[in-house]
Amino acid sequence: MHKFLVLISFILIQYAASANSLKLQKLQIEYLTNPLGLQEQKPRFSWSFKSPEDGVFNQKQAAYRILVASSAGVLSKHIGDVWDSRWENSSETLNIPFNGKELLSDRSYYWKVQVKDERGKLSEWSAPALWSTGIIEAQEWKAKWIGSDILFDPSQKDCNIPDPWLRKEVNLTQIPNRAILHLSSVGFHELYINGHKVGDDVLATAVTDHTKRARYLSYDIAPYLKKGKNIVGIWLGTGWSIHGPYVSDHRPNTPIALAQVSFYSAKDPQLTEKPFLTLITDDSWQVKASPSRLLGVWDSNRMGGEHWDANLEDSNWNLPNNLSEGWKFATVYQPKLKLSAQQVERNRLQQPIFPVSIEDLGNKTYRVDMGVNFAGWIAVKMMGDPFQEVDFSFSEREQNTETFGLHSRYTFNKTGKGTFKNKFNYSSGRWITIKGLAQAPTLKDITGWLVRTDFQKASSFSSSDSLHNWLQKTVNWTFENLSLGGFIVDCPQRERLGYGGDAHATAETGMLNYAMGAFYTKWMEDWRDVSGTESIVGNMYDPTFARHQPMSGRILNNGILPHTAPTYMGGGGPAWGGIVVTLPWYFYEQFGDTRILKENFQLIKNWISFMDENTKDGLLQRFGGRWDFLGDWLWPQATAEGMNNDSPENLCFNNSYRVYNLRTAAKIAQTLGYANEAQTWAQKADAFAEIIHNRFYNSHDHSYADGSMSNLTAALLADIAPVALRKSIFQRLETEIIQHKKGHIHVGITGGALLFKLLRAYNRNDLLFTMTSQTSYPSWGYMKENQATTIWEMWEKDLPGHSLLHSSYLYPGAWYIEGVGGIKSPKNGYESFVIQPPGANETTLTFAHVNYDSPRGTIQANWSRENGFLQLNLSIPPNTEALLKLDSSEKLRSHPQLQLQHEKEGKLTYKLKSGNYKFSSN
Repeated sequence: MHKFLVLISFILIQYAASANSLKLQKLQIEYLTNPLGLQEQKPRFSWSFKSPEDGVFNQKQAAYRILVASSAGVLSKHIGDVWDSRWENSSETLNIPFNGKELLSDRSYYWKVQVKDERGKLSEWSAPALWSTGIIEAQEWKAKWIGSDILFDPSQKDCNIPDPWLRKEVNLTQIPNRAILHLSSVGFHELYINGHKVGDDVLATAVTDHTKRARYLSYDIAPYLKKGKNIVGIWLGTGWSIHGPYVSDHRPNTPIALAQVSFYSAKDPQLTEKPFLTLITDDSWQVKASPSRLLGVWDSNRMGGEHWDANLEDSNWNLPNNLSEGWKFATVYQPKLKLSAQQVERNRLQQPIFPVSIEDLGNKTYRVDMGVNFAGWIAVKMMGDPFQEVDFSFSEREQNTETFGLHSRYTFNKTGKGTFKNKFNYSSGRWITIKGLAQAPTLKDITGWLVRTDFQKASSFSSSDSLHNWLQKTVNWTFENLSLGGFIVDCPQRERLGYGGDAHATAETGMLNYAMGAFYTKWMEDWRDVSGTESIVGNMYDPTFARHQPMSGRILNNGILPHTAPTYMGGGGPAWGGIVVTLPWYFYEQFGDTRILKENFQLIKNWISFMDENTKDGLLQRFGGRWDFLGDWLWPQATAEGMNNDSPENLCFNNSYRVYNLRTAAKIAQTLGYANEAQTWAQKADAFAEIIHNRFYNSHDHSYADGSMSNLTAALLADIAPVALRKSIFQRLETEIIQHKKGHIHVGITGGALLFKLLRAYNRNDLLFTMTSQTSYPSWGYMKENQATTIWEMWEKDLPGHSLLHSSYLYPGAWYIEGVGGIKSPKNGYESFVIQPPGANETTLTFAHVNYDSPRGTIQANWSRENGFLQLNLSIPPNTEALLKLDSSEKLRSHPQLQLQHEKEGKLTYKLKSGNYKFSSN
């Protein structure tokens, strides 16, 4: 009996130890989960840990071991025949580089990880994960670029190119167990095998500078294949293939595709196994016009939509034994494009959107209210007269039938029945006017979908205030609607351009609300691609250039940047190109990843050199044309003019921003160990700051230039003022907000992003809460009062030609996580961080619940105040620690795991190890 009790005790102890050990989750490679088609020879591994169990504290990783195997079977035996890292004594869980055998193209690799905790106890092995390689070396590509022989005619009102079908018959003597097809396109594509669409992605590939690069995606087609005849079909969409800046002598102005697939007998081929057949695109493929074509010409206000002609439908086009007429051999092209794997999430349909009402306007015309402004697809079941055309018009504004030229068309066949659904374009708006129906549609006949890059949500927020809940929800909804294609656009309906200036208003909001590691890595590659090129809109140095031209050997060095990437077009100023400095730094602060700093360091050096060459007497001078030296943009009552002029306030703002850029660049150089650049840039920043201060400082009221919020903010954030004056200047900014503007914000895109950055750094939640709580013009609450469902381009609603779904004012999205939730100041990807909820007098909120899925695990910061008592529910992920900062008036009751670090100047600082906590104040 005694032995039995001892045995039971031992089992219980072992069970408890097992229950309390670290539990691995979210295995990723290059910020992606189980990606297909990576092109990295040294991919980086990351993982995090599940939230701690109650009563378990101070869990740490002491060591890790990674196994990489050539097959799932080998990995299941705990063998790493491709790489066994052995036990590495390290607490690191992020971006650990592969260091095994050379990776081969077109292979799958399987991996898992095990860790030791702070007691040396082994965790269970993680669930297995995998990735596949794409075509790693350029010479391994054997495929040729193919398409139709119809080229875009820009003189036409609507695009003249029918979206082409491409097909190839392949006869298989056996069913392959492995067949990964690598497919690139200029323009959009869909892949079909024997009539079945492969994958659930849409509008592939991600948007890319098609003067230099094309991205490819990898698809597992083995499940769709059969012995004997098979048809591989590619459906091309025109899209970005005719975007004006991408027109090049070496590339046809038409959609083209390139594909390659090797067929293997084994599911996991060993390193020496050869494919039994390889298929490539070449001139033996056939091409035919499909029923779809682009309406519009893929230009500002002419993005149009799609025309679907049901009379051209052919359900057998991608099936064996298709005997239909009209097929001919494809045309082979030879563009000079670098092929790169698309290492960012694909575009996918998100949650369905259903209409809320349909109004009969008479004359076979109906107006549909979708209930929310969104960018994406629609599907409409319809009844009409045979061969009748139906027109769809999309509008953001209830009083307009159509905004920004967005419209689509459907032509019935002889049956008079059909369904219109987007394929290679998308619309943006809330109201749809449908003209030409013989029978009224019902609510159940119509569905919409948001379409976006399929990154994961990383945060949740709720509070006691409905306005702030609405604002955070609407900011996030707007951000999602701007993210289609692996970059953030200004607006999805009018221009679809990747403005650098607007990125200041979205970047930190994006990183604190979504898992954006792969996304921003890709977008920075786009900025490197477009560097050394002048803007199209600006025609900066030679107005005879109709399109961009490389600046090398001309007036300026290669540091010049267009104002958008990868799209080139659009106006901007120093803060637009300056995103190549600030975005990598924000990324590093968030993820602790130095690679993005290294990859873009030369880009940063070139940009600083460009600004230096436009400096006179210590001040950055206006360069370019009318649209190339914008300062802050779209502040209230600016009527779209903003700081787009030669006024002193514009010169002050842009020079202050330039100093902010320099100081950020110096921090980047210091982080990378480049002491010379760090010292040079810091000294330049100090010298330029002194010149700006002497030129623009108003001593009578401690302001700069015109005394605007934008210039006060930029001067403070860039440390323009001498230290002794900064307190007075900040008090002047506070006066501007509270007294002069009655608690309202009065900035635009860049000025607003900098203002929120400054006030978050100063921990001035009171000022941020005041501005975000207003309901009269100008404010976000004013948008809500005017039935907005997305954030507008301007603080004004009814100025013609401006978007009601825009990137301008999304900067509160970061504050709700960092300020209201108090989750801030991360170091090394949240290995340590601060939790600092707003003080009792900083907001009128009675509670806020915030979860943030950090790179190292989920952080929970829930707080409430009732009858003067503060309640805190906190979760600190394993392998991390936090500093909890509170006002001295809210000193916490004693807790076994609560360690007071210090009390200073009315502030308490506690040190918290990992674990779940419930605290209350005395």
